[in-house]
Amino acid sequence: MVDVSPTDLTDRVAIVTGASSGIGEATARTLANEGASVVLAARREDELQSLADDIESEGGDALVVPTDVAEEEQTQRLVDATVDEYDRLDVLVNNAGVMLNEPFQRSDVEHYETMVEVNLLGLMKATRFAVPVMQETGDGRGHVVQMSSVAGRHAYKSHAAYNGTKFGVNGFTESLRKDTCGDGIRTTLVEPGAVDTELQQHIPDEEEKEGTEEMLASMDALAPDDIAAGVTYAVTQPANVSINELLIRPTEQEM
Repeated sequence: MVDVSPTDLTDRVAIVTGASSGIGEATARTLANEGASVVLAARREDELQSLADDIESEGGDALVVPTDVAEEEQTQRLVDATVDEYDRLDVLVNNAGVMLNEPFQRSDVEHYETMVEVNLLGLMKATRFAVPVMQETGDGRGHVVQMSSVAGRHAYKSHAAYNGTKFGVNGFTESLRKDTCGDGIRTTLVEPGAVDTELQQHIPDEEEKEGTEEMLASMDALAPDDIAAGVTYAVTQPANVSINELLIRPTEQEM
């Protein structure tokens, strides 16, 4: 008989990368509120520890593992530390990302490399390390959530490298779904539109940065909690339900 009861996150373990701010922080809080033990990964240890303290003060459970997902050894260590602490892994939320948009004609190749290493390769490696552990330590189920973007569907001016990484995430995730769907592993691709986070603060081109800030100010943009709610919806569905794709845009966003 198919189990159609919602997935209870109590006693389950979730890794969230990019958890020091924005969507990652909001997702970690929401999953902890649902009963999951959350493993907080990002480069900024102080912010992670502050988040862990908040979660634990509210009765939740959190483990801080400072991680640069661009570094393969650190990503492997993240998964290993999770298993060492909890003896299992159920959910991976690959949220870490950078958006270094600039007009192609004056773009910096080093920015390409950073985005590929973090947005795409880091995500791929974390998934590769995590999925076998889910199969070995869980109950025959696991869930991989990949944070892509509406820029994984639509190409935008001055987004060439960022678009390339997010289109790559989309293709990788669909192939992963086909490889693992017979093993009880669910995949969810989340594609946020305009979200008010610190992501745009790191845009190196001033004109592009100002344009992005003006775009966000022109509408009722999404908040990180809006995306966290989508992630939680996906990972709490019954085991026979796989929410493969969530495109979440502000009501006022046209593209």
